[in-house]
Amino acid sequence: MLWQLFASFWKIGTFTIGGGYVMIPLMEKEIVDRRRWMDREEFLDCLSLSQAMPGIFAVNMAACIGRRLCGVRGVIAAIAGNILMPIVLILLFAIFFRYFRDNVYVERIFMGLRPAVVALIAAPVFRMAKSANVCWRNCWIPVVAALLIWLLGVSPVWVILAAIVGGLLYGFVSERNKKEGGCR
Repeated sequence: MLWQLFASFWKIGTFTIGGGYVMIPLMEKEIVDRRRWMDREEFLDCLSLSQAMPGIFAVNMAACIGRRLCGVRGVIAAIAGNILMPIVLILLFAIFFRYFRDNVYVERIFMGLRPAVVALIAAPVFRMAKSANVCWRNCWIPVVAALLIWLLGVSPVWVILAAIVGGLLYGFVSERNKKEGGCR
């Protein structure tokens, strides 16, 4: 099992361009669909936990999944598999990039990769939104949060704190309405 875990994360780490969030669809396909090591709900739990933890997202995901599957040895196997090839590729890239950085074709390749990376990040965001019951009635919340951060320069810390307070108030009012027999 440890070798399978290592090999799965090695494959994910090797064929992912664009960082941790781009790995989500590959991880989900490998861990949930292909290997059936966990169900979607467990995977989303690991995803949420990994986002909340400090550190590199891809490593956090590997650690969470490895821990759930094989304990501490699973953490080591999954993280090693996940970071081995990217480290080698980054080192090779760093060594040879100075020879190719002004090449028009290399520049075009990087420009062409940008939309693909955006699409790879957008796919799990929409899937997560669906599983989190984001719908037309509450989709304004992430939109407003993004606009506050992007356009007005509001610190994400304040947006998160406001979301916590708003969620607590919503829960309190909903619970109160249930007890009083009112509608939400």
